[in-house]
Amino acid sequence: MTLYVSNLSFDKVGETELRDLFEQYGKVVDVRVIRDRETDRSRGFGFIQFKDSAEAERAIEALHRTEFYGRQLWITKAKERQHGRQPNP
Repeated sequence: MTLYVSNLSFDKVGETELRDLFEQYGKVVDVRVIRDRETDRSRGFGFIQFKDSAEAERAIEALHRTEFYGRQLWITKAKERQHGRQPNP
Protein backbone atom coordinates (compact mmCIF):
# COMPACT_ATOMS: atom_id res chain seq x y z
CA MET A 1 0.00 0.00 0.00
CA THR A 2 1.24 3.48 -0.85
CA LEU A 3 0.58 6.50 1.35
CA TYR A 4 0.40 10.13 0.29
CA VAL A 5 2.05 12.47 2.81
CA SER A 6 1.59 16.22 2.54
CA ASN A 7 2.50 19.41 4.40
CA LEU A 8 6.17 18.42 4.68
CA SER A 9 8.77 20.97 5.68
CA PHE A 10 10.28 22.17 2.39
CA ASP A 11 13.84 22.46 3.61
CA LYS A 12 14.11 19.94 6.47
CA VAL A 13 12.39 16.74 5.29
CA GLY A 14 13.84 14.40 2.69
CA GLU A 15 13.60 10.70 1.97
CA THR A 16 15.86 9.76 4.90
CA GLU A 17 13.75 11.61 7.48
CA LEU A 18 10.50 10.15 6.11
CA ARG A 19 11.90 6.61 6.00
CA ASP A 20 13.12 6.91 9.59
CA LEU A 21 9.70 8.12 10.73
CA PHE A 22 7.59 5.54 8.90
CA GLU A 23 9.82 2.49 9.48
CA GLN A 24 8.68 2.57 13.10
CA TYR A 25 5.40 1.08 11.82
CA GLY A 26 6.61 -1.59 9.40
CA LYS A 27 8.61 -2.52 6.33
CA VAL A 28 8.95 0.49 4.02
CA VAL A 29 9.59 -0.50 0.40
CA ASP A 30 10.02 2.96 -1.17
CA VAL A 31 10.09 6.63 -0.16
CA ARG A 32 9.82 9.57 -2.55
CA VAL A 33 9.73 13.28 -1.79
CA ILE A 34 8.49 15.09 -4.87
CA ARG A 35 10.78 17.88 -6.05
CA ASP A 36 10.40 20.81 -8.43
CA ARG A 37 12.07 19.98 -11.76
CA GLU A 38 13.65 23.40 -12.19
CA THR A 39 14.80 24.23 -8.65
CA ASP A 40 15.12 20.71 -7.14
CA ARG A 41 13.32 22.12 -4.08
CA SER A 42 10.84 19.90 -2.26
CA ARG A 43 7.23 20.50 -3.24
CA GLY A 44 6.10 19.61 0.29
CA PHE A 45 4.64 16.19 -0.36
CA GLY A 46 5.73 12.64 -0.98
CA PHE A 47 4.85 8.95 -1.08
CA ILE A 48 5.65 6.07 1.26
CA GLN A 49 5.17 2.51 0.04
CA PHE A 50 4.68 -0.21 2.66
CA LYS A 51 5.02 -3.93 2.02
CA ASP A 52 2.02 -4.69 4.25
CA SER A 53 -1.26 -2.73 4.17
CA ALA A 54 -1.95 -3.33 7.88
CA GLU A 55 1.35 -1.64 8.73
CA ALA A 56 0.46 1.27 6.45
CA GLU A 57 -2.90 1.63 8.21
CA ARG A 58 -1.13 1.72 11.59
CA ALA A 59 1.18 4.46 10.32
CA ILE A 60 -1.80 6.55 9.17
CA GLU A 61 -3.53 6.14 12.54
CA ALA A 62 -0.39 7.03 14.48
CA LEU A 63 0.99 9.88 12.36
CA HIS A 64 -1.91 11.67 10.64
CA ARG A 65 -2.15 15.24 11.97
CA THR A 66 1.00 14.92 14.09
CA GLU A 67 3.75 17.53 14.02
CA PHE A 68 6.96 16.70 12.14
CA TYR A 69 9.70 19.31 11.78
CA GLY A 70 7.25 22.06 12.73
CA ARG A 71 4.48 21.09 10.26
CA GLN A 72 1.31 19.06 10.77
CA LEU A 73 1.42 15.95 8.55
CA TRP A 74 -1.56 14.95 6.42
CA ILE A 75 -1.49 11.28 5.49
CA THR A 76 -3.93 9.36 3.30
CA LYS A 77 -3.93 6.31 1.08
CA ALA A 78 -2.50 7.28 -2.31
CA LYS A 79 -4.93 7.21 -5.22
CA GLU A 80 -4.16 5.37 -8.44
CA ARG A 81 -2.50 7.71 -10.89
CA GLN A 82 -4.58 8.63 -13.94
CA HIS A 83 -2.56 8.39 -17.15
CA GLY A 84 -3.16 11.05 -19.76
CA ARG A 85 -5.45 14.02 -19.59
CA GLN A 86 -9.08 13.56 -18.78
CA PRO A 87 -11.60 15.13 -21.18
CA ASN A 88 -13.60 18.08 -19.89
CA PRO A 89 -17.25 17.22 -19.20
